[in-house]
Amino acid sequence: MANMKNAKKKIKVIAKKKKSNNDYRTSMRTAMKNVEKAVLASDKDKASEALGVAIKRIDKATSKGVVTKNFCARNKSRLTKKVNEMK
Repeated sequence: MANMKNAKKKIKVIAKKKKSNNDYRTSMRTAMKNVEKAVLASDKDKASEALGVAIKRIDKATSKGVVTKNFCARNKSRLTKKVNEMK
C-alpha cells in the first residue's frame, strides 16, 4: 500500500479512470456484437441501424484513448463491409 499522499491519490485516480475506460470498452463491444447478430439474422435495417451506433461508440472509445486509431479504423471497416455485403 502507498504511504505518500500523492501515491494514495494516484491509486484513486487510476481506479476511477479504469472504471470509465471499462465502461467505454464494454459499450463499444456490445454495439459491435449487436451488428454481428443483426448480420447473422440477415436483418439489413437492424444491421445498418446497429452499425451507426457501433461506429459512434468505437469513435468515442478512440477519442478517449481506450483503443487505438488502427483498431477503430479496422473494426469500422470490417463491420461496414459486412453490412454492405448483405442482400
